[in-house]
Amino acid sequence: METVKNPVFLVPTDFSEVCTNAAHRAASLAKDFNYKIVLLHVIDKNTLGELKKEGKGPEWVKERLGELAKILVNENVIQVETIAREGDIFNTIAEVAEELKASLIFLGTHGKVGLQKITGSFALKVVTSSEIPTIVLQKRPFGHGLDKIVMPITTNTGPWAKTKWAASIAKEFNSTIEIIHLPGDEMDDIITMITNHFQMNGVNFKIKVADKSGNFTKQVLDYATAENADMILIMTNPDKSLKTYLLGSYDEDIIFNPSQIPVMCINPRDFNWKKIVPR
Repeated sequence: METVKNPVFLVPTDFSEVCTNAAHRAASLAKDFNYKIVLLHVIDKNTLGELKKEGKGPEWVKERLGELAKILVNENVIQVETIAREGDIFNTIAEVAEELKASLIFLGTHGKVGLQKITGSFALKVVTSSEIPTIVLQKRPFGHGLDKIVMPITTNTGPWAKTKWAASIAKEFNSTIEIIHLPGDEMDDIITMITNHFQMNGVNFKIKVADKSGNFTKQVLDYATAENADMILIMTNPDKSLKTYLLGSYDEDIIFNPSQIPVMCINPRDFNWKKIVPR
């Protein structure tokens, strides 16, 4: 959050349907809020193998990127640039995102099982490869805007970074943050601190207290579905060295939710391990 970001959405694509869906979703938001789209195809060993099998050269990738860019420009009247770069999807996507100082990465994925390159564990590794938040989208198309964002809160360790990102996104895209949290006196204090920050920053919000005896993940997904949420915002869990990130069953169940609601994943930095404090 300390680094100034540019009004750029980075959209990696392997030219699959879900990646094209992600590109259209990003383009819709770019149109509404005057952002630029950068389409990226990473030419890895899989791409090179497919090109060789089809008797095509790397120029084919640039042609496909150009075709998709033209569609997005014609439909949304936005600025779209393209990048084709050799590398591997895990490192190259993160490198390009940092070079561009992109605000968000939009990543299309099939879920835990699939035949495309950006899928399942590959998608999860892409999500955790960059400090820039990634919005993971599945096949289901969504409309314009980010009006409703559901933000689950389960602990007092770490949510400060998520709170600041939520406030930043809500202000930028005129969103309402819908907090759902576990009950308890300690959680009440945390929610008060979070909502005080939202109030100071002019962020609209709602609060939902989950049933302590119920499955929290299911309650989050049921609530987001019932509210017709545009996005769910979660924070991934770094390991103790803060050099890698671990996605557990909670993260995966949210990211690959059956309602196919887009999920923004925030990878925390060092201070995110600290308990939330008033600021």
